[in-house]
This record gives sequence, structure tokens and C-alpha cells, in this order.
Amino acid sequence: MSAAPQEVDEADGSPRAAAEARLTAYLDSVGLEWELGGRAGEYVVTLPGEKKLKTVVSVLVRDRTTSISAFVIRNPDENHEVFYRTLLRKNLRLQGVAYAIDTDGDVYLRGEIPTVAVEADHLDQVFGIVLSASDDAFNELLALGFLGSMRKEWAWRVSRGESTRNLDAFRHLLDDGSDA
Repeated sequence: MSAAPQEVDEADGSPRAAAEARLTAYLDSVGLEWELGGRAGEYVVTLPGEKKLKTVVSVLVRDRTTSISAFVIRNPDENHEVFYRTLLRKNLRLQGVAYAIDTDGDVYLRGEIPTVAVEADHLDQVFGIVLSASDDAFNELLALGFLGSMRKEWAWRVSRGESTRNLDAFRHLLDDGSDA
């Protein structure tokens, strides 16, 4: 794989400005929802999912590197050792990004690419990996880290005749058969 040539944007002549122009052109061409973030060079992109309805990704374009950061799930309520061991095992299969936690224990996907590599093909690959790592693992991570809370929510809804539709993916773990 060869490095992409450094393009120069006529507006200010910087590789960063050229990368930002390529990024926005790509986002518009594939119809992804995005907005400018709170920092210079930051773009906040929303990736639509299935299990996790959306994954919000911060793309921070700098002169030499462009960072990717996406919130996956909050700090688990329970089962921490198995939860984090699962993430570490999943890291072995990821390319370009890795699961990480912040000081609160919330889980993110983080990665960096050279700014000159901010091209449509590379962006397709990176966003695909981020979406897959966030969306495909979401229900498994919920079951590992929040099963007790989900059981309480299920029991509360069943006892009141409320809909359990948003918990249907976990019915096999939650339904004790008493509500049938």
C-alpha cells in the first residue's frame, strides 16, 4: 500500500485543509449525517446501525494525523472482568481502531490514520470497521454488562403490562416464562 500524494488545497495550501475537503465530499457523497464539532478540524459523523441505532464518531483532522473516536457503551454495571476481557479479545480482530475506556470506564473505539490517507476508500474502510465493531458487539456487551438492570426493567414492564419490544433481542435471557 503506497501513501497517498499530499494534495494542496487552494484555500490555504495545507494538507489538512485538503483532507477536510476530501472528508466532507466523501460524507456528502455517501449521505452520512455530519456536523462540525467544537474543535478546529473536528467533524461529528453519525453512522446508522441496527442493534445500536447510531454510532456517533468524532473525526479530528490535524496536520499529520487524523483521529477517529466513537462512543460504544457506558461503563458496565456488572461483570467487569468478563466485559473488559471480551473487549480485549475483540481488539485482536480489529484493524485501525481499538476498544478503549475513559476515566469513567465508558467504552470507545479509537484510532488514528495519516491525514494524507483521508481518502474515500480509506474512509469507507475505517467507518465500516467502526460501525461493525460498535453495532455487531452491542447486544453482547449489553448482556455482559447490564443483564441485572435489563432483568429488573423486564420484570417491571411485564408486571405493568408495558411493552417489552425494545428488549426482544434479550427475551431468551430475560423471560422466565411466567408472563406467557
